[in-house]
Amino acid sequence: MASIIGRTEELRQLNLLTNSSKAEFIAVYGRRRVGKTYLITEHFRDRLAFYASGVLNAKTLRQKEAFCASLEKIGALGCEHDSWIKLFGKLQEALQTRVDTGQPTIIFLDEIPCFDTQRAAFVPALDHFWNTWASHYANIKLIVCGSATSWIVKNIIDSHGGLHDRLTFEIHLHPFSLAETEQYLLSNGIHWTRTMVTQAYMAFGGIPYYFSLVQPDESLAQALDRIYSKSTGILRREYDRLFASLFMIPEPYMKIIAVLSKNLMGLTRDEIAHKMQIQSGGTLTKWLKDLKNCDFIRSYRVYSRKIKQNSELYVLTDMFTIFHLHFHTIIGEEEKFFSKNIKTSNLLVWEGLAFERVAMQHIPQIKRSLGINGIEVDYYQWRSTSSSPAPQIDLILDRADGMINVCEMKFSQTPYLIKKAEYEKLQNRLFSFQAETQMNKGIQLTFVTPFGLQPNEYANEVVRQVTMDDLFAGA
Repeated sequence: MASIIGRTEELRQLNLLTNSSKAEFIAVYGRRRVGKTYLITEHFRDRLAFYASGVLNAKTLRQKEAFCASLEKIGALGCEHDSWIKLFGKLQEALQTRVDTGQPTIIFLDEIPCFDTQRAAFVPALDHFWNTWASHYANIKLIVCGSATSWIVKNIIDSHGGLHDRLTFEIHLHPFSLAETEQYLLSNGIHWTRTMVTQAYMAFGGIPYYFSLVQPDESLAQALDRIYSKSTGILRREYDRLFASLFMIPEPYMKIIAVLSKNLMGLTRDEIAHKMQIQSGGTLTKWLKDLKNCDFIRSYRVYSRKIKQNSELYVLTDMFTIFHLHFHTIIGEEEKFFSKNIKTSNLLVWEGLAFERVAMQHIPQIKRSLGINGIEVDYYQWRSTSSSPAPQIDLILDRADGMINVCEMKFSQTPYLIKKAEYEKLQNRLFSFQAETQMNKGIQLTFVTPFGLQPNEYANEVVRQVTMDDLFAGA
């Protein structure tokens, strides 16, 4: 039996819920390829009383055929052309004896958004199934899952219909951390250095499926050439497939991503609306929420005298998306692009930008390294509103003990050297920050860089350092 990497908290919750004394309705959602199906099927294995999965991009008849094929496995026959109400009725009949004898009855509906084809009336049937039967039995645990996160949120989590407030728990499955990624690679016989794992994380994020494509006898450059540079590479068209599978109408989401990819320091909602030439209203708010739920973007509050909700900065954080949008046009027909361009400026620029995102996705590890994980900490970004060009600080850890860590993230494969010009820029940025915010807390200049700093007079001004090994530590 294969072991599940990471997911400690999710497994703990699943065990609590499946052993609870009441019926449970659990929604599992998250970005495509993040491992939702694997988590449920691997954890429960032969304990699933019923398992059915929707078929991507298929019409109603095919969805029902797939559901009926699963029903046949538990003894229900001849149902392909029934309505969804009748199909759920057959599921009820097939499970009734098991339920009545008190056996644990775990029902898993995977890729559930696929079942909800136009005019199929799937959601009302699911509502009827849960409210009139399943919810009355303490040994029934219904788990629904899907990559189309916006559908899950709208129809299950935030339902205003018959499923309103029926959900008992939700699990948002996030990508792996660096430590989990390293553990996953080792379990697949891939013994890379932590620098290589970090560089791979810059390309793939913490998406297990992408790492499963890497072969043990490959370097990262060779793997990227095979699965991405080649015109037939399995990830060459992943970006378009990703959005098509997540959203019924992917175009507005892709436009937001395109705008943020050209403004990697982040934009406010109003700035996004201006660049897209649309209204900054509820529709844009919904799109941004959907992208956050799929782990494509994050929002960071802006440190100022008064923090306002609409001044949040939205930042593109999905590593594969950043990687794809940076490289897909410059690779062209070069099938060994990464092997031939390891030290070129294109890769170096991308590494610098990508490492910032990696660090910002490991704030718990940074806090632990700084010894402040037991202190209440808020984190923000800051962008000047009075200087042009506007200086920005990507990560500020605002601590309840009266201190602030101002974090600089720099990627380097050797100890990082702070030069005079960079140090002067950094000092000007800190001066602007203090002057504009009028903050009255102590500042600790903090560098996050893989191998620490080269000693010199400027490094002496850095109060704290966080290394790559610190980012690999448990949160």
